[in-house]
Amino acid sequence: MPDTLGMQYPDIRNVCRSRLSIGLAASLFCVSGVAAQVPATDNFPSCVAGLRQASLAAGVAGETFDAIAPSLTPNDVLHFQTEQPEFHTAVWDYMAGLVDDERVSDGKAKYREWGTALKSIQSRFGVDASILVAVWGVESDYGKTFGLRPIVQSLATLSCYGRRPDYFKSEFVAALKILQAGDAAPDRFNGSWAGAFGHTQFMPSTFLRNAVDIDGNGHPNIVDSVPDALGTTANYLRKSGWVPGVVWGYEVKLPPGYSGPSGRKNRHPPAFWSAKGIMKADGGPLTGADVGLLLPAGPQGPAFLVTRNFDAIYAYNAAEVYALAIASLSDRIEGAGSFVTPWPVDDPGLSRIDRREVQTRLQAKGYAIGNTDGVMGVKTLEAIADYEGRVGLPANGRASQKLLQALRDGR
Repeated sequence: MPDTLGMQYPDIRNVCRSRLSIGLAASLFCVSGVAAQVPATDNFPSCVAGLRQASLAAGVAGETFDAIAPSLTPNDVLHFQTEQPEFHTAVWDYMAGLVDDERVSDGKAKYREWGTALKSIQSRFGVDASILVAVWGVESDYGKTFGLRPIVQSLATLSCYGRRPDYFKSEFVAALKILQAGDAAPDRFNGSWAGAFGHTQFMPSTFLRNAVDIDGNGHPNIVDSVPDALGTTANYLRKSGWVPGVVWGYEVKLPPGYSGPSGRKNRHPPAFWSAKGIMKADGGPLTGADVGLLLPAGPQGPAFLVTRNFDAIYAYNAAEVYALAIASLSDRIEGAGSFVTPWPVDDPGLSRIDRREVQTRLQAKGYAIGNTDGVMGVKTLEAIADYEGRVGLPANGRASQKLLQALRDGR
């Protein structure tokens, strides 16, 4: 099987690694065939003693450390450090799972629900409200998926046994500072395997650098306060270079046989791109300052001219396909439609509703896949590959329209 991941979108793997979080964007696609294991604990007490010393040296009170000490036992996070997708994910599958009608509808509802706070946050930080809602939707499905692992336990495990002990030790200390300040309740301080937490999934040190108290209760709390989470996200994006009043970019159409320059950092004035026969997808003139040409699936697929605000989104999680998902979801929350140019594939990806149907139908055929939640985990992908082989489809483990149709046809 060709490396669809590398051919179609070289940096899609970064979604599994960037910011060391397994938020919604990663959990939909980043799976591991490695069984979770808890490390041996022989030297854990001495490591915890070192963590206490480092914490106190950084200004954490002894009482704060001692309050969480009983919870410091190793957990099963280590295998996530080296996980690779069991099955490669094409950009059209990635986008289909993250920017579907369900998430768009939910995003519009959240935009209305939190309109007053969003308007205030946009006025203060200059970041478009729809971008903030889109980040929220991609990172935690609007607060439905935070992650369940205790932050301090995971960070202690990674500090003592992980591949980057110094980094995770600093995050562990930052997590204790958050607890000490009362910016998260100990029993609510849960998140991803690597320590990202809250509605918009921040690592502890990043939270400390960007946290803002929007609801005015004296504590920036991105777990229990939606305004604080959205405001903290806006502050991060502003510091990452977001320019108020500038769009992230827009879809364009390429001339037939285009083979010219591309790349989001290869920026030129709109006139440069116009001279090469590129036009806006809606027929209007190219606009903006210097923009780069993004071709996520090559010149045969959707094309975009992107601004520096796209780079600000990219800074949130260093993968272009992630930034494109945020940007596209933002536009659709504001009422835009899907891309004008289709993905260059005869079998497009599945929405989450369709993925749940695939899982439900596989279960009905006797496959033990676990939860029917639309997340393509190892058991689901293995079941898909087995079923594909049985019905004469390429046994590549891909959740596709052809697969779903075969299941519906009772094959």
